[in-house]
Amino acid sequence: MAAVTADNAVKRRLPFPIEFYRSAIGKKYVMAATGMGLVLFALAHMVGNLKMYLGAAEFDHYAHFLRELLVPILPRTVTLWLLRLGLIACFVLHTHCAYSLTMMNRRARTVDYQSKRDYLAANFASRSMRWTGIIFTLFLFWHLADLTWGVKGIRGGGDTWKRGFAYYNLTSSLGRPIVAVLYIVANIALGVHLFHGAWSFFQSVGWNNPRFNAWRKKFAIGLSAVIVLGNLSFPILRQFGVTKPSKAPIEYTPNGS
Repeated sequence: MAAVTADNAVKRRLPFPIEFYRSAIGKKYVMAATGMGLVLFALAHMVGNLKMYLGAAEFDHYAHFLRELLVPILPRTVTLWLLRLGLIACFVLHTHCAYSLTMMNRRARTVDYQSKRDYLAANFASRSMRWTGIIFTLFLFWHLADLTWGVKGIRGGGDTWKRGFAYYNLTSSLGRPIVAVLYIVANIALGVHLFHGAWSFFQSVGWNNPRFNAWRKKFAIGLSAVIVLGNLSFPILRQFGVTKPSKAPIEYTPNGS
């Protein structure tokens, strides 16, 4: 009895945020919050990339602006790295919550689905969340290696990545048909994931009311459609020659020289 009491005392001494995160409801809230943060980033990222249609100067100006955020309050690229670290934290927590909740649900469900009809009652988006998440995560690491890290050889024999030349790197990469296909497949997976995530966000935080379900569905469809259609336009229009890489990489400079 003394040992049990001691164990309970130790548990009570754990900080509230840790105890809250260990619970299923805590993980649902964290998953919803981090998911919404990632969705907002995806939306902002897509809107920023639309500057590709304004040409190399505008797009490279935008890339330079991101590196200069809050300068001179903070040194160059510090704000950008803080944002990146925040996104990494959201991604890690979101993934961990998804895995933990899946394991909790499996342990709680002592009886499997009674029939195929019961399984089909869940929609395609909800059943495929794990796979759409995995597909897009794999694409994300490839995307970073291709455009941000400049991993040598990832572009094939040409190896055309140039540090600091954002427009040139993006358009030269999207000019390859295989890359365009990868972007399309990954963003379709992202769209399915975003749709269910946006739909279930309100349920996760307890804002679930049958009167608003129609609006929830419209919101989920609209948000995912805007992000995915914007992202799909980049590889598709590049393949049709609407956007073209500059003949030589030209890095943006503040004085225009």
